[in-house]
Amino acid sequence: MPSTKSNSLVGLIEKRLDVSNFREQHWEGTFWEYLEIVTENPSVARNAFQRVFDMITSYGQETFTLFKQEMTRYTFFADPIDKGADGIFGLERPLIQLVDFFKSAAQGYGTEKRILLLHGPVGSSKSTIARLLKKGLESYSRTDPGKLFTYSWRLPKQMTGGDEGEVFEPCPMHEEPLLLIPFEARKDVLDALNEKLPQGKRIKLYGDVCPFCRKVQADLMDMYDGDWKKVMEHVKVKRLILSEKDRRGIGTFQPKDEKNQDSTELTGDINYRKIAEYGSDSDPRAFNFDGELNVANRGIVEFIEVLKLDVAFLYDLLGASQEHLIKPKKFAQTYIDEVILGHTNEPEYKKLQGNEMMEAFRDRTIKIDVPYNIRLDDEIKIYLKDFGPERIKGVHIAPHTIEVAAMWAVLTRLAEPKKAGISKLQKLKLYNGKSIPGFTEDSIKELKEEAPREGMQGISPRYIQDKISNALVSHQAVLEKAINPFMVMNELEGGLSHHSLITDEELKKEYKELLAVVREEYEDILKGEVQRAISSDEDAVKRLAANYIENVRAYTQHERVRNKFTGREEEPDDRLMRSIEEKIDIPESRKDDFRQEIMNYIGALALDGKKFEYNTNARLLKALELKLFEDQRDTIKLKNLVSTVVDDETQQKIDVVKQRLIKYFGYNETSATDVLNYVASIFARGDTKQDD
Repeated sequence: MPSTKSNSLVGLIEKRLDVSNFREQHWEGTFWEYLEIVTENPSVARNAFQRVFDMITSYGQETFTLFKQEMTRYTFFADPIDKGADGIFGLERPLIQLVDFFKSAAQGYGTEKRILLLHGPVGSSKSTIARLLKKGLESYSRTDPGKLFTYSWRLPKQMTGGDEGEVFEPCPMHEEPLLLIPFEARKDVLDALNEKLPQGKRIKLYGDVCPFCRKVQADLMDMYDGDWKKVMEHVKVKRLILSEKDRRGIGTFQPKDEKNQDSTELTGDINYRKIAEYGSDSDPRAFNFDGELNVANRGIVEFIEVLKLDVAFLYDLLGASQEHLIKPKKFAQTYIDEVILGHTNEPEYKKLQGNEMMEAFRDRTIKIDVPYNIRLDDEIKIYLKDFGPERIKGVHIAPHTIEVAAMWAVLTRLAEPKKAGISKLQKLKLYNGKSIPGFTEDSIKELKEEAPREGMQGISPRYIQDKISNALVSHQAVLEKAINPFMVMNELEGGLSHHSLITDEELKKEYKELLAVVREEYEDILKGEVQRAISSDEDAVKRLAANYIENVRAYTQHERVRNKFTGREEEPDDRLMRSIEEKIDIPESRKDDFRQEIMNYIGALALDGKKFEYNTNARLLKALELKLFEDQRDTIKLKNLVSTVVDDETQQKIDVVKQRLIKYFGYNETSATDVLNYVASIFARGDTKQDD
């Protein structure tokens, strides 16, 4: 019994235990009780492909439009089971192909006879997809919609040859109990069950029971003179919970040294200790049905680096996929019901393409390319899983640290645009949903069509994760309890010289040049934030906006403006209006059009019963903030920050800006100071150049 001290801990444990759920998951009953369950709910007898498809769709989906194309996002791939631990971001197209594969297989359209091959560069989520499917199946089999069943045999004393009386022997391949129905009657039973089901959900059974169960069933039929009903009295049906750790319905095979590979690892092997007991090595009771393909029956088997398998192994997979049959040593072909999923990288797949002997294997695979992310926001989400604020405690990660690393990773994966007038960085922004003058969604479609293999090369997310980790444990990070984008960029650049997968010096040079592009972009981001922090005096922006709108209204209506100080009527202040419009590149020739657009916009808001505010129009707000920054920059004397002497008045203004950086942009005291110093040095360099 637990002690008084441990009672509180025991209470916490008991809170998490669900006894009724345990009983439900360990249900046992007769074959006749199982027939009642199947009659009420035929879906319990689904095949592996149907179960995987239903498992994925059970978590829901949402449709969205991406570059004029309607896409589907399946919630399952965000990993709701483990709260996003294995969530996949930005791979909607490959995942739609994956789900379509299972949908077609579930409906019996042919893909259930194929090996699913995930192909892509290292670190592109191939293993994560496989892990999600396995984990999802385990979880789904514990739920009521995902339940499935198998059976054991109650063997009488005369069949065991022992003194212990009756024993229970489980089906070694945890097969579907309906397979025990004789072939002569099976079609009628399935037709009766399928009457209730729509076309795509109909139950289809593969073949016959395993050699062990076939032998037991035959012996019992002999014992009861062919009375099948009496034989079925020896069957105990039980709920089957799929589990990779317990080797039930989930298998994983990893290639080893080719000299030590043995096909028995896939299809089982003779149990030599039992040969003496049963008198023959061809007696199924003297065989271990524990190969990976046996174990994975009713679920899924993953082949890691499948194309590194010995050729003899690959031949085993041909029958396993096409005919749903495997050939254990000394036995007839045995039926299986499982999804065969393999994954491989680019070099191995190229070898397969060049090997004429492997034509049959290629013909039986459905390849799905799993590229790297080429959308910046999705790439950022990958790193936030490990380096988000809820995971990293005690170390401040300065704003944009993750962003610049992700930006560089995506740039390395993008093909050089063939279209004139667009850079890789602009292409990255277009793919990320930003608008760039002169480019439409049709332009994005063209860019994608000219680079069909985009994302199949470049820097792996693992490299980025390793370098962010290095920055977090560096001496500087420990000392300052913070990391910033420059620390991470230095790590990224330093690691290239000994990157194991990049041996081409030209490629290293190209990647370093892309880091320079990212540094420049980061500088622009910083300047923009500091400008906004300086100009985010709300009252000042409101006043400037009101002044601008008043002059624009007078200008468009050919009226004069009353001067508040002199009371005299004056012409609209074109100098003020142009000083604002120039900030967003409105040329002199388009000023009339722009001013009329603003007035039309205000009029449209008024018709909807809405009032124009200074921050209603994003484009105008940007122009106002830039104008205000320009007006205030000299009063703050930002460039003087790089000197050691700052007067009190300037310091007060700088402190206000610093607090805005902390409040609105996520900096802390140290990183805000660093950013101001850095931006000040940029402006100081710019002023020096102008003086020269």
